[in-house]
Amino acid sequence: MAVFAYQSVDSLGKRVSGRLEAVNLIDLELRLKRIGLDLINAELAADTRRALFGSNRITRRDLITFCFHLEQMTGSGLPLLEGLTELRDSMDSQRFREVIGSMIEAIEGGKTLSEALADHPAVFDRIFVSLTRAGESTGRLTEVLQRIADSLKWQDELAAHTKKIVMYPTFVGVVVFAAVAFLMVVLVPQLGSFLKNMGQEMPLQTRALVAVSAFIRDYWYLILGLPILALLGIVIGVRTFPNFAFAFDRHKLAIPYVGPILHKIILSRFASTFAMMYSAGITVLDALKISEEVAGNLAVADALARAGALISEGQNITVAFQSVGLFPPLVLRMLKVGESTGGLDQSLLNVSYFYNREVRESIERVQSLIEPTLTVILGAIIGWVLLAVLGPIYDAIGKLKI
Repeated sequence: MAVFAYQSVDSLGKRVSGRLEAVNLIDLELRLKRIGLDLINAELAADTRRALFGSNRITRRDLITFCFHLEQMTGSGLPLLEGLTELRDSMDSQRFREVIGSMIEAIEGGKTLSEALADHPAVFDRIFVSLTRAGESTGRLTEVLQRIADSLKWQDELAAHTKKIVMYPTFVGVVVFAAVAFLMVVLVPQLGSFLKNMGQEMPLQTRALVAVSAFIRDYWYLILGLPILALLGIVIGVRTFPNFAFAFDRHKLAIPYVGPILHKIILSRFASTFAMMYSAGITVLDALKISEEVAGNLAVADALARAGALISEGQNITVAFQSVGLFPPLVLRMLKVGESTGGLDQSLLNVSYFYNREVRESIERVQSLIEPTLTVILGAIIGWVLLAVLGPIYDAIGKLKI
């Protein structure tokens, strides 16, 4: 279907513009009629990609706003369609307005809210749809929407913490790399030529420095290209070979410093998601199945699948998770407490809270170590340069007869 940019009016005469998918103009007019709008004019959108990317892409914060306002409206007794119509007119994202308009049309056609959400898997994931369906069936839609909003806020905060551990070292590393490259490519060759012209015999550390500088200047394309080729090889391997992808995800959890933090982030995400689904009335096996998709790591997803298989065979939750061997003692203890007290969701929320705090503290510790470590590395390289170059220069000056 094509995407049309349209102008219309509602029943009060208010002008409403937007974009909507339709087969043709007649289909567009019928779709707008179903949501209470009269078409004035329309034309094919110049660039439909703009609705998906760039400034019009749907962000997590858009979803938070959607959940918050819909929860407030349903909680106050406002009819669902009326609430969605108000949301459509108030959203800043043009793309999201189109999605909500399509949802209104689907609900007008007899679908439930969860079914309308499921029509847009690129915007609303399986967890979002499943929780909404559970809220509809139990009559706790308002509560479920609040939980989804809280979960999205937590994910947004977690994403910010994850970016910190990647962006800061990358920035500092680039600065150090640029400084070393300048020394080796520009400064060292000039000083080496100066020493040769003076006829001064170069000591071992000076010859080593000049050799390293020459290697960097002659084979710079290998130094820059090999890491890029290695990265491309990993990406291709992960996308092409399932066994390679599984092994890569498993080894990521063993990377010093970064691996334990990544493991805690995954466990925190799993505990929060599982607790939210369990408290909404979704069965343990269904919650585990959905959690596999949001684990973000094939090794963890495989462990959840094996735990789910053991539970389906009659094992209790704690024994099943202990058998797969990937979950730390804290998770196992809290699962045991939750099973014995009947408060499994609260126990898992405690796990999520603990690991979320651990992630923040771990990131702060790693950041506090990165800067002095890179400073020491840069200082050692500069010290090597000074010792290897200035030492022979001072020796040569001392031998001069004035």
